[in-house]
Amino acid sequence: MNAPPLKVVLVEDHSLCRSGLTDLLQQRGRMQVAATGNPDKVPDLLRELEPDLMVLDLRMPAIDGLTLLRRLRAAGFQTPALILTMSDAQEDLAAALRAGVKGYLLKDMEPEDVIAAIARAARGELVVAPSLMLKLAQMLNHEGGTAPQDVLACLTDRERQILEHLARGESNKTIARALDISHDTVKLHVRHILAKLNLSSRVEAAVFAVEARAASR
Repeated sequence: MNAPPLKVVLVEDHSLCRSGLTDLLQQRGRMQVAATGNPDKVPDLLRELEPDLMVLDLRMPAIDGLTLLRRLRAAGFQTPALILTMSDAQEDLAAALRAGVKGYLLKDMEPEDVIAAIARAARGELVVAPSLMLKLAQMLNHEGGTAPQDVLACLTDRERQILEHLARGESNKTIARALDISHDTVKLHVRHILAKLNLSSRVEAAVFAVEARAASR
């Protein structure tokens, strides 16, 4: 039995970008999308659609995405939010994560990667553009504790392989194809990796992998 389509509210002020993203998510992502360039219409869309996720542009003329998010939260809307932007500035990433977003994606990502990341965020996973992983690692910068390379010794060779793929922001399906193993096997390995490293999400695992790679240089 097929799962119902994910429902997404898209807030994007550029009409061409809004139209393209809507088509991408509906046709290739098979999602139900309600899109607007007017932030004032967002509360009504959230009430009507009851979406799984809202995707917000960061920079908009009337109001920036994070200010809009804070106003929606103050009004009682708890729909998970994701930022889709052109800004790769570390301070914008930090501000978005502090605001409690479920993801921070860049508009220059590959379309299939955007679709996969939005789907994962709608399911409750924290997602960040692969190109921002180093900045995220620098931002989190674990202080003290065991060196990443020492902790990696607890992983099997296969788990280390999968961790490297996670560091590139790849989905389970992409990893499964690359390693010629099943999707379920990848999911099992990811669970083992998170448990062994005492991490709670794929993003944390990716950050850990970036830190380990930097420490080995």
